[in-house]
Amino acid sequence: MVSERNPAKHVCVIGAGPSGLVAARELRKEGHTAVVVEQNHDIGGQWLYQPKVEGEEELGRSKFLKVHSSIYASLRLFSPREIMGFSDFPFVVKKGRDMRRFPGHRELLLYLQDFCEWFGLREMIRFNTRVEFVGMLDSDQVGRDLKWVVKTRDMKSDAEKVVEEVFDAVVVATGHYSNPRLPSIKGMDVWKRKQMHSRIYRVPDPFLNEVVVVVGNSMSGQDISMELVDVAKQIHLSAKSLDISEGLSKVISKHDSLHLRPEIESLHEDGQVVFVDGYSIVADTIIYCTGYSYSFPFLDTKGIVTVDDDRVGPLYEHTFPPSLAPSLSFVGIPRKLIGFPFFESQAIWIAQLLSGKRTLPSFHDMMQSVKDFYQSRDIAGIPKHNTHDLANFEYCDKYGDNVGFPHLEEWRKELCISAIVKALVDLEGYRDAWDDNELLQVALQSPHFSQFPQSPSPHLTP
Repeated sequence: MVSERNPAKHVCVIGAGPSGLVAARELRKEGHTAVVVEQNHDIGGQWLYQPKVEGEEELGRSKFLKVHSSIYASLRLFSPREIMGFSDFPFVVKKGRDMRRFPGHRELLLYLQDFCEWFGLREMIRFNTRVEFVGMLDSDQVGRDLKWVVKTRDMKSDAEKVVEEVFDAVVVATGHYSNPRLPSIKGMDVWKRKQMHSRIYRVPDPFLNEVVVVVGNSMSGQDISMELVDVAKQIHLSAKSLDISEGLSKVISKHDSLHLRPEIESLHEDGQVVFVDGYSIVADTIIYCTGYSYSFPFLDTKGIVTVDDDRVGPLYEHTFPPSLAPSLSFVGIPRKLIGFPFFESQAIWIAQLLSGKRTLPSFHDMMQSVKDFYQSRDIAGIPKHNTHDLANFEYCDKYGDNVGFPHLEEWRKELCISAIVKALVDLEGYRDAWDDNELLQVALQSPHFSQFPQSPSPHLTP
């Protein structure tokens, strides 16, 4: 719904990863002033590789984690570069850089740095600044002219000084691949050997000649297991289901040291790992590749927004807490979708709501929408912790309709599906043995690539 324009807002964006950067751009485009608060020394969020993990709690149970990025040194993109760019800033090949279609993680960081420079976003960012607290200035104002208190700390200074500021709105864009989600296994607390979450795995070298149990056969679990075969003595990949893809089955059949195991029954002080089928081994290290949980340790909404078994809610369209919107919003909560264009559509909607260009439905209608969504997931048998795993192109298109954002191009959808299907068949080689040249040409000749300007545009203004 379109409405009258409001005065420009002073907005705090938390995080300078992909979602925070595009949020900052869209806020400025709508005439708002935005301050991006970033705890690291540079932009990139998850894509800013942090090789030094010494001193980090191995299972990530600390309230504030020192290491934000969960990327390992050898990581390559799971999707082709063509589908990943923002709508008006394609992820193009550049000479002298990683020109592969599925490049290493540094290439995506360079893309984000290019995006940041192109749109002049760096001047909006406060680096080395951690958000300690975000709360309502006056909780009695809920549903009216709400303002937010944001307390930050300079990470480079030894001083304990906390800076307190007031903002008209806060956009939380802290990502969802930092706070480990851990299984509950009998004996975890008494097992004396090394246990770690994959978020601090970087290189295989420390596992030389070890017996390693990798828990979880997600893409990272498979990647890490394949990387360890040349270093570790044995790798036991523990999966919820032994019904695995053809691609993973081929990898296991090629390596005598790589074994597929069922779930773990229990862990024991002497180093024994007992699986549910009765098989047991003595392991040196357990690496949990068991995913991530949402965590906002700085956010105090007086219980209005909660995280319950990875369900962040209530959030209308995974973005807006009905009683606090649009002054509080979240970008980047949904998973299992083509991220960058979706984050962009979220950012546009938030910016236009704050400017008054658009309005949200009533509180009652938003809450009913959330309730209906939860009910649909329950009926479909989807666990609560998968609430935000969307895997639905149609939803992304429908979401974009709220602001007239273009639907995902057919080539983008097809390239995405093609990569997933190929990985299921050829896990080791799918990134380099692609046969979709005809579809690739359709993508490269589309307006997304062909209409990209050849020289930098001035900073965007309303």
